[in-house]
Amino acid sequence: MINITQIKLPLSIAQRIDSLHWDPIELELDAHGAAVIGPVLSPVQCKTLIQAYDEEKLYRSRVVMASHGFGRGEYQYFAYPLPSIIVELRESLYPHLAEIANRWNEGIGIDIRYPPRHEAFQSRCHEAGQTKPTPLILKYGPGDYNCLHQDIYGERIFPLQIAFLLSKPGEDFTGGEFALTEQRPRMQSRVEVVPIEQGMGVIFPVRQRPMKRACGTYRVNMRHGLSRVRSGLRFMLGVIFHDAL
Repeated sequence: MINITQIKLPLSIAQRIDSLHWDPIELELDAHGAAVIGPVLSPVQCKTLIQAYDEEKLYRSRVVMASHGFGRGEYQYFAYPLPSIIVELRESLYPHLAEIANRWNEGIGIDIRYPPRHEAFQSRCHEAGQTKPTPLILKYGPGDYNCLHQDIYGERIFPLQIAFLLSKPGEDFTGGEFALTEQRPRMQSRVEVVPIEQGMGVIFPVRQRPMKRACGTYRVNMRHGLSRVRSGLRFMLGVIFHDAL
């Protein structure tokens, strides 16, 4: 098991992201629909985000999942202006992911191409009336879980997103495994469980991804969720690149 406290991280989030080995990350996404990166966030940054959960002025809305049939637990959407940590994550991750997203769209015959900078893509969202920020923090306690779902908030969608684990597995909580399902045409669904450590992130599709077969490339639908937390508190940061209506 990786001990994040023993890993010397570069000073800035942008440096950490740019130093990642993006070729194998891309191969992992193509093969399995998910890829683990990091650690990107330090223990101090994770703690800072967790402690900010109760600062109401940082958020635009709070959702109690059981009230909507989403599962159990709760989450809060950040308001603009976003905390600097999240701004840096969005701006630094987006250029790497835009290259993958453009290749994916080309492979499955979607004409949309994404600009190289997040600011330009965000302008597209705002022109379409999608002006509400979508980064969020999720909080789960014992017995809480998240039903399988997709994070789609309007017509403008960026096809990849990232979830960062802020709590320490085995110490702060047990259970609560991140899971993806892949609905393949005329086949049974496939499940991918992705274990990650504190400060690490998992990249995964918002809605669909390309899959190559002998007869060509086709689309498979993806959903994600969280298994039941057995004990403790589990906090996660979700970084979504499109804004909401």
